[in-house]
Amino acid sequence: MTDAELEKLLANTESDRAERKESPADGDRIRQVICAFANDLPGHGLPGVLFVGVDDAGEPVGLDITDQLLQNLASMRGDGLIVPFPSLDVQKRTLKGRDVAVVIVYPAYAPPVRFRGAVWIRTGPRRGIANADDERRLNEKRRYRDPAADIAPIYSAGLDLLDEYLFRRIYLPASQAPEVLAQNQRSLEHQLLAVKFAHDVPPACATRLGLLTVGIKPTDWISGAYIQFLRIAGTKFAGPVKNQLEIRGPLPDLFHQLDIVLKSHIQTSADFTSGPLEIRISDYPIAALEQITRNAILHRAYENTNAPVHVTWYDDRVEVRNPGGPYGTVTKANFGQPGIFDYRNPNLAGVMKELKYVQRFGHGIQATRDEMQANGNPPPEFLVDDSFVTVILRKRT
Repeated sequence: MTDAELEKLLANTESDRAERKESPADGDRIRQVICAFANDLPGHGLPGVLFVGVDDAGEPVGLDITDQLLQNLASMRGDGLIVPFPSLDVQKRTLKGRDVAVVIVYPAYAPPVRFRGAVWIRTGPRRGIANADDERRLNEKRRYRDPAADIAPIYSAGLDLLDEYLFRRIYLPASQAPEVLAQNQRSLEHQLLAVKFAHDVPPACATRLGLLTVGIKPTDWISGAYIQFLRIAGTKFAGPVKNQLEIRGPLPDLFHQLDIVLKSHIQTSADFTSGPLEIRISDYPIAALEQITRNAILHRAYENTNAPVHVTWYDDRVEVRNPGGPYGTVTKANFGQPGIFDYRNPNLAGVMKELKYVQRFGHGIQATRDEMQANGNPPPEFLVDDSFVTVILRKRT
């Protein structure tokens, strides 16, 4: 946007495409603004602009626009509090003779966008939480668009295939603020539509995201949505199989079972000689195994493949292989580099963040490296091709 366009928006105090903040101190309010602009309830199809360092009358206040301030604003895109990730630009601009920070937020392709479980919108110059009719309008916006793969409708899967108990008792309390839940008197169908677990083509049906998260039997509809676990004696795939499991179920059940399996195969030894206290040492850090297996579930391809995630545990290493090669800005050349990440399944990423299976976006590989180093293991190895990614974690020696 040109300076002239920005100054015109800045001067229009009644515009629903502009908001002004004197300082960036209240990060949650800024995220509410970003969420509201991304939802674009009026349907402008144009970006909304947040001006930081400007008073309510549209006059710059002389705020020091540092690189750190700009980085803090930009980090709000991917910190997991706004889902799915908004598209935005953060710039330092000189308007009316003074520096201001400008956050340009583009309309979401598949609204609604949520901040801490609430859908924020703008009506004229005011910002607020969407009501049921507002959310229905936002859902209708994406009805005729091609949805992301993780929210594609499964037309033959009715809403009765989603576990209402799991949705109400596990997902909703994790994803929405208590005050939002307390005021929520909407029907089950409307709530499923609002979080993209359902699609409103008549009749309403489950989406891939809904089946993966709270489906009664996800693999009846998404055949590769499970984990194949093999424990092999020796160091070659042809060795004797000591244990094999197929770990299935919606995300909360699947991750619970997976954690039990991983912990049961870790061997821990006791060191009585290094000091006055017993030191217990594991051959693998559980946090690294959890990071890599959860990343495999998150980043795998769920369409055009029936392959599961493979976890193969040898005597000297663990290999985790998931279908789906690099995606988006991630390539074979830059795979694993700090700060380089993208999401094939952005809505699934949001759900896993809400359920606390992902603590911080884009940090899984580095966290795994840190855990392996702290435990005395060799660094993780990555084999990347167009169709699969394999991660090798070698045993502590």
